[in-house]
Amino acid sequence: MNLSFNLEDASQVAIGAFALAVPISFSEEAWILGETLPLTNLLMVFVLSISFLGFFAYESVFQGNIKNRIPVFLCRIAITYTITAIVVVLVLFSIDKFPLLTDTIIAFKRLIVISMPASMGAIIVDSFDKE
Repeated sequence: MNLSFNLEDASQVAIGAFALAVPISFSEEAWILGETLPLTNLLMVFVLSISFLGFFAYESVFQGNIKNRIPVFLCRIAITYTITAIVVVLVLFSIDKFPLLTDTIIAFKRLIVISMPASMGAIIVDSFDKE
């Protein structure tokens, strides 16, 4: 089983993230949640995102075998979340809901809120062809 991260994996992650980022990014509830969610809760959302990415990657992509591949495992989680974040930024920016220059805090809060479900879509699509 080859678990290196290649262009095919990156495209699968991007497509999976896009599939969930689009409908959620168009939701006014997500925009408002991004504006009103306290920092502590936002941190919890981020930790949950990373935790579920790790759990799913461990069980599905790596099939519970990371003993000699911990750096690859951690790198895959980081790359998946980063690609997801880029996709979410592009979607929010394209619909003018990512006020990076005028309200940076709200922009990043929206990014974290929407990246949570989008990252799960990303890792699930990425795992489809792993055996």
